[in-house]
Amino acid sequence: MKGFLGRCLLVLVILGLLGLGLALGISGYVVLSTRDAILTQEDTPPQDLDCILVLGCGIRSDGSPTPMLSSRLQRGVELYQAGWADKVLLSGDDSGKDYNELATMKRVTLELGVPEEDILTDHAGFSTYESIYRAKEEFGVQRVVIVTQEYHLYRALHLADALGLEAYGVAAAPRNDAGQIGRSLREILARDKDFFTAILQPTP
Repeated sequence: MKGFLGRCLLVLVILGLLGLGLALGISGYVVLSTRDAILTQEDTPPQDLDCILVLGCGIRSDGSPTPMLSSRLQRGVELYQAGWADKVLLSGDDSGKDYNELATMKRVTLELGVPEEDILTDHAGFSTYESIYRAKEEFGVQRVVIVTQEYHLYRALHLADALGLEAYGVAAAPRNDAGQIGRSLREILARDKDFFTAILQPTP
């Protein structure tokens, strides 16, 4: 009996290591295959971009943006003011009666100086995949620069490439936010999930 249990434990350990290796391998592939598409604000902008796509994240209970969202919006507006594109597409979640990322995102973008006529809003950007899918299918975007945190950009760019967009990324200004280690670890699993989402390409 002890020998049998030992063999079972060994098999479980081997399967666990194989699963971990697969998870890290897929995540690493997503990062390596997209990192050349990440630019900096100081780079020469690609020509004829349709828009600057700013991906939503959390807002506070009082409707103010979280520091991460503020950083994304600030970078998106900086790119707009630098002439990267003449439209800013804000994509986020406004599915709850008391939760509306888009209202916050639009308000902040207006306060930062972008004219209302140059702001587009996607109210059904419930996930990274849905935001990028809808940018193409609902807004006709073909060439885009995506703004989010760097660790998130790799996955967004991988999805955009799989969906047939010519996409570039510019990272929001880095911050020393609490919990970043946890977010980076969760992002490994998110890259794995969206690697397969990119293959299946379900309709949102």
